[in-house]
Amino acid sequence: MDIFLQFDFPSILLGVFAALSCGLLGNFLVLRRQALMGDAISHVVLPGIVIGFLFSHATASWPMLLGAGGAAIVSVLLIELIRRLGNVEPGAAMGVVFTTMFAVGVVLLEQTQTAGVHLDVEHALYGNLESAIWLEAYSWRDLFNLSALSALPEDVKLLAGVSLVLIVTVLAFFKELKITSFDPLLAASLGISPQIFGLLLIVMVAVAAVAAFSAVGSILVIAMFICPAATARMLTDSLKIQLWLSSLVAVFAGVAGYLAAAFLPPMLGFDGSVSAAGMIAVVAGLLQLAAMLFAPRYGVVWRRWHLQRSS
Repeated sequence: MDIFLQFDFPSILLGVFAALSCGLLGNFLVLRRQALMGDAISHVVLPGIVIGFLFSHATASWPMLLGAGGAAIVSVLLIELIRRLGNVEPGAAMGVVFTTMFAVGVVLLEQTQTAGVHLDVEHALYGNLESAIWLEAYSWRDLFNLSALSALPEDVKLLAGVSLVLIVTVLAFFKELKITSFDPLLAASLGISPQIFGLLLIVMVAVAAVAAFSAVGSILVIAMFICPAATARMLTDSLKIQLWLSSLVAVFAGVAGYLAAAFLPPMLGFDGSVSAAGMIAVVAGLLQLAAMLFAPRYGVVWRRWHLQRSS
């Protein structure tokens, strides 16, 4: 039990908080048809993370978070510049910027000495969930021990704080985010600015992506912005219920994905384990596939069955 609490539980917390913070905001991105916004931001932060590491010479969260935030701001400015000066469609401008920024980040990784000290391209893609260690944990009672909780890895505390802030913000501005997502013209006529709340959503997405990136990598960030929201969207037409369902899907994917990555290969006779972030993304994808096939009303199987009954 001590080993599980010290080595597995903090990694599960990292996966769950990353999935929850990204999955919650993904609902509004899906409704606005901006699902690739999370993909773009998760790519463009890489050079900022590398620059933050070069300045701090450590993999501490805050310097890398600040660097990634700066890279996100630069990318937004570049997208707007390309769109206006080049008269380029916004999606194309976004594609140019995020692929270029990610390539710059990869070059910085390879041409500096960062690739040999815990930060490399594989880390950028898959994260480093497995490195979270909580040595002060000896029993489940330590979950209520402030001294033991203070020894949690910095990434866990950072993502927990970000998740809490995002949840509170969504609850506080739920009505505005909802109406600007479904009907921007109606929102404007009611005095609710679609531009302001669109910017608020982008800022929250950037914060979630940046906070999760160094711990779980770009693969999981991209998957969690899309899969939980898309899964929940197949199951309900109510946005409130969709938010709850997407959160449950994200948490389940985080827990089940890590457990499958850590313990399933040995149970099947294989040595070692597989990437936790990759397996969490796989579980999220499988849940979305199941919803696409079997969801009431919108699932392929249900619709075919209903069509056969009608005929």
